[in-house]
Amino acid sequence: MVADNLPSPTDVANFIVTKTIFDSVKIFDTNPTVLQAFANTNITMTVTIPNGEIPNLSNGGAAAAWVNTNIRPFHPQTKIKYISVGNEVLLLNDPAHISGLVPAMRALTDALREAGPQFQDIKVTTAHALNMFEGVTVPSLARFRVDHAKTFFEPLLLYLRETKSPLMINPYPYFELNVMENNVDFAVFRKTRGVFDRNSRKMYSNAFDVLLDKTYSAMLAVGFGDVDIVIGETGWPSLGDPGNAAATIDNAASYNGHLIRKIVSGIGTPLMPSRKFDASIFALFNENQKPGPLAEKNWGLFQPDFTPVYVSGALRDGPPPNLNNPDFTVVPRVPRGRGKGRRRVPPVNNPEKDFINCSQFPPLVKPVQPQPNPVPTQTAPAATNVKKFCVPKPGVPDDQLQRNLDLACSQGADCGPIQPGAACADPATVSSRAKYAMNSFFRIKGVDSACDFTGTGQITTVDPSYGNCRYP
Repeated sequence: MVADNLPSPTDVANFIVTKTIFDSVKIFDTNPTVLQAFANTNITMTVTIPNGEIPNLSNGGAAAAWVNTNIRPFHPQTKIKYISVGNEVLLLNDPAHISGLVPAMRALTDALREAGPQFQDIKVTTAHALNMFEGVTVPSLARFRVDHAKTFFEPLLLYLRETKSPLMINPYPYFELNVMENNVDFAVFRKTRGVFDRNSRKMYSNAFDVLLDKTYSAMLAVGFGDVDIVIGETGWPSLGDPGNAAATIDNAASYNGHLIRKIVSGIGTPLMPSRKFDASIFALFNENQKPGPLAEKNWGLFQPDFTPVYVSGALRDGPPPNLNNPDFTVVPRVPRGRGKGRRRVPPVNNPEKDFINCSQFPPLVKPVQPQPNPVPTQTAPAATNVKKFCVPKPGVPDDQLQRNLDLACSQGADCGPIQPGAACADPATVSSRAKYAMNSFFRIKGVDSACDFTGTGQITTVDPSYGNCRYP
């Protein structure tokens, strides 16, 4: 975690074991001090291999050396359950990481097998952001992106089936608010009129179920509906910059409070009833040194002194959360007219018309994972004339931003304002310059798909202008 005020790993392990309801922890590395702290606690662990190590690990010798260094000294005293090979490789779109992922996973599985029988219970998987679908928003009609369905997902899912390992996903309704017309109540599990999937005849009371069922439907469509799904990370920030009306304590408490209840209950989703999911909430603590928008520092359930940021239900002997919709139901629809019984809804052929609610999800050209927009109200439909901007997603590396900058400026974007001495020249960082160029390209092209940038761009209605630098 990116902070300079966190408690020691030993204190964290003791807190989780003695004070919380959690029985598992995910870390984004293989920090030996952390792994040692959780020895003999009965807490299961997910460890993560950085994306940059993926190409090398397709070599059997390198995979064996990695297991000998990072797994053998700790397991089974520290109960390592999952090894996540990389994180969100499709989102970051490095061809070497994408093509090397499944070979690396297979090599690591072989290395664990050769290490001895005590390592056979460790499952090798990889975590995915939900930019992996085609643009249809209907859960039952979701499909993997055509550029990756055959070449990437089918070999990956075949490996997962063979090894009885799960597909790990990172479903964040917070990052899907643009797709949902900023329906925050639906995103954080509050009671609404819900969303009806005409194709499956299923009603959805929350966005989390939508995202899980989209994943299941896409897997089923390529013949792998039997592969399990685990939640690598999900959560909601409790504080954001001015203009970010979604990142609030009330919304975070509602999302994580309902999420904990849902996972513990094992009620599943409309397409996967009674299915139990392993899940990790991001994050345990707020991170005071994390770069980016203010929301990035405020995903934690707890402050570094172990005091709760809000009541979520995570404390074993703590107060129960105040849940608006503990049974995950929808507001009953008021019948129209005087006829008796329920009017039959006729089937239609347009997939985007098959998913209906009080704030219709718009059709998409390509799936995006945008930062939430400001919400004028949580019940009124979004205005159709709101100005949109294209900006990079959080965490996009500088080399990718440079490629975005070069592409935009070579394909018609007005890059004059970011030249030395111009209004938007400062700060002279690749991040700032790429943001302006990407938005200029997006505005010139005039279509949402122009903000894709191989999955690294996102549309927002928050104006990124500053000082004398005005974004078109």
